[in-house]
Amino acid sequence: MFLKTEQIRESLELLKSLHPFYGITFLACKKDQLPVGEAIQFPINLVEKEFLERYFKPDENSNFYYQVFDTSNPSKRWLSPKYPSSGLQSKRTRAKFANAFIHPTTTEWGWQTNYIQVLRDNLSKTGTELIPTFHVAVWLYRNKQWSSNTTAADIIDFLFSEFLINENEKKALFDISVPTLNSLEDIFQNDHISWRDLSSLIGSPPDSMPEEGGTLRLLEIQGVGLAKKLLFQPGERLTLITGDNGLGKTFLLDCAWWALTGKWAGLQAYPMADIREKSPTIKFQISGDSESENIQVSYDWKTQSWKLPKKRPTIPGLLVYAKVDGSFAVWDPAKEYLAIQQLSESDSTPRPFVFTRDEVWNGREINIGGRRINFINGLLQDWIQWQSRPENSPFNTLKKVLERLSPPEQSDLGILRPGEPVRIPYDVRSMPTIEHSYGSVPIVYTSAGVRRVITLAYLIVWAWEEHKIQSRLIRKEPQRRMVILIDELEAHLHPQWQRVILSALLDIRQDLESDLQVQLMVATHSPLVMASVETKFDERVDKLFHLDLPRKDLLDNIEVELKEIPFIRRGRVDAWLTSDVFGLGLASSIERENAIKIAKSLQDQENPSSEEIRIASEKLKKALAENDNFWPRWIFFAEQHGVQL
Repeated sequence: MFLKTEQIRESLELLKSLHPFYGITFLACKKDQLPVGEAIQFPINLVEKEFLERYFKPDENSNFYYQVFDTSNPSKRWLSPKYPSSGLQSKRTRAKFANAFIHPTTTEWGWQTNYIQVLRDNLSKTGTELIPTFHVAVWLYRNKQWSSNTTAADIIDFLFSEFLINENEKKALFDISVPTLNSLEDIFQNDHISWRDLSSLIGSPPDSMPEEGGTLRLLEIQGVGLAKKLLFQPGERLTLITGDNGLGKTFLLDCAWWALTGKWAGLQAYPMADIREKSPTIKFQISGDSESENIQVSYDWKTQSWKLPKKRPTIPGLLVYAKVDGSFAVWDPAKEYLAIQQLSESDSTPRPFVFTRDEVWNGREINIGGRRINFINGLLQDWIQWQSRPENSPFNTLKKVLERLSPPEQSDLGILRPGEPVRIPYDVRSMPTIEHSYGSVPIVYTSAGVRRVITLAYLIVWAWEEHKIQSRLIRKEPQRRMVILIDELEAHLHPQWQRVILSALLDIRQDLESDLQVQLMVATHSPLVMASVETKFDERVDKLFHLDLPRKDLLDNIEVELKEIPFIRRGRVDAWLTSDVFGLGLASSIERENAIKIAKSLQDQENPSSEEIRIASEKLKKALAENDNFWPRWIFFAEQHGVQL
């Protein structure tokens, strides 16, 4: 059994009024048997340092100690490595505690014969009657395993035994009372407190490494774009973003990318023109296994830029962003650590993770340390190399991803399957091909839709495989979280393909790694894409957002709003078109909609003229199909008013 997290939280609160001398120096000197009535050579700085190392360094990867006791600055409880030789020394040499020691030289120490009385008097002066023994023990033994029959009194006795506390000290200095407990379950749990849980109580040290593998939990934008304020809290798995052209879907994805990576994938967001005197801000939260603090960044008008803090509590996992213009952005935390931070200042490329369509296919070099290196070989070269040795390359993964992202097998295009490489005129390279029902086609000659999906499949596979390789080089485990952002997923895709592409992306992790968690953010105008996930949308981990102009009639006060709306299964694609997501009056041409609107207005009148009905009928003939379901009711109405059709 281990001490419970809730008990540790309670004890930490009660220790904040105890002077640190009693919880550190006194116990450290007792444990190393500082003599009474005489001074000996005693390395007290080293003794205190070893004591702090053992009990007050909760993060093993940090050089800082955590101060659980009374402090003049409660907001700065993390103590530097110099604390044993500076802070503690000043406390024990001040008059009120110095009188408890025999200290004839800088290296000789011992207890005065009346040290207990001195310490007892000083306890009262600090406002603490007695040392809260149980709560001190809870902190010191927060990771110790106890037997199943241990009681709170046993924990106190263990502290007294380990630190050689005698009876006189117990009576004068220690409160041996224990909390009122109903059962052992009140203070014990099965596992020791994790660093994640403990850090949620005490925070992280200044030199702590950020948590890795985070995803976007919150994005709040004020004074930027077309809205005074946008609050975006994406789903854990899938987030759908809808809205009319120009309302900010791409803007939202760009800001999400920047929040995750600290780099813009294109032009940076610029504040609204009418808030020059105010402070535009972007707030975001990136969290992994534990909740992380929010980071708020203000726009710097002088430098015309958004300045992120140098240190973030959480960095994201692997990221891929498919932009609507055909470019792609990739962010790999392993490569960031290994190479990108060492980019030469003379490098003329300000965004080393953003690739144009040509670079994705043909490769790109970057400047690191004054030399040119291949950052990405490109689809054409990697495809051929992988295909030539499929047993030792990602080629099989690429084939599976291509098949998953393909249009339905019954479509004219069918499953995307790699064919044998060929040569094309004037190009010395072997060229990858795609097998179609009508033959093999070099991928440079495939349609825009096929090229976009092929590129997306390649980038996802390449990013994941490269991440695994680079992680091995820096001796780190690969990330288990991936974020994929896609702007206008339906671009260039036939309706048959639009009905399957999003569902395929939700399952793509199965082709990469079984325990990979993927957060997918998709902007779309397509009702077919929306309808395609009706059976897969899970309200627990998925969300739907809609951008709208709710005050269209107030031309002097137009402001975009982002709202999370419920995902309602509508069954038919035309029902999506007429829903609040797309807002069409009718799922048809605008001419048909207007003609029916005129006809219905006549049906609502008490005495419409036959001439008006005749004119409306002519409009209906031009706009409606012969079998349109509106005809029966209109023909009946027209004949009632003397108009034969």
